[in-house]
Amino acid sequence: MNLCIDIGNSSVKLGLFDGQEQLSFIRRESLDADLLGEVAGGCSVDECIVSSTVGYPDELKNLVGRFFPGVFYFRGDSPMPLRNLYHTPATLGPDRLAAAVGAYYKTKNDTLVIDSGTAITYDLVSAAGEYLGGNISPGVEMRFRALHEFTAKLPLIDEDGLVPECGYDTETAIRSGVITGIKYEIEQNILNRILKYPNLSVFYTGGTHINFDKSIKKRIFADKYIVLEGLNIVLDYLKGRR
Repeated sequence: MNLCIDIGNSSVKLGLFDGQEQLSFIRRESLDADLLGEVAGGCSVDECIVSSTVGYPDELKNLVGRFFPGVFYFRGDSPMPLRNLYHTPATLGPDRLAAAVGAYYKTKNDTLVIDSGTAITYDLVSAAGEYLGGNISPGVEMRFRALHEFTAKLPLIDEDGLVPECGYDTETAIRSGVITGIKYEIEQNILNRILKYPNLSVFYTGGTHINFDKSIKKRIFADKYIVLEGLNIVLDYLKGRR
């Protein structure tokens, strides 16, 4: 079995796979010995891969290595089953690359992956299996905090609450501005890509819920496991290279 660990900016996600079938999913705020011990004691893990947006300090390697020897730490410049055309692969977030792999191998089409987390990332893969790069913009929480911290009087709010078409007080004005702005940004990114790639497959993941227009929504596959699925594909690819 493959164990895939995705360490993001705000949470840690673990997936256990038997071949391409995902057997379990765990989400926690952080990675610790209790969690890894629970996974190691509950199943037989043959291989383990880790993706981390915060890098791979010795503390992390020592922790994971206690339970799973021979771990593969995935990086933007690691071997993988796509041709990476990014000009600075060493600076590329491994979660972005893993999501691109996971999405592409579901359709083998021109593929756009949108991940709405701490940041909103857009990653593009050609039908020929080439990772072309993408864009990064501030995520929902970052936008709320920016409005609060860079102004004198605007309050700090969150995304939970009403999102009217036109805000009727300061709270709804901020929430509608942020959420609707993200909606328009994502929809326009999709429309622009479709002009160049008419058969584009679009995958959306992340924690921000957006009510997309119907014409856009029908083009989108929602998949909260896409990073873990991509890591599993990368791990199988690496095992095949041995």
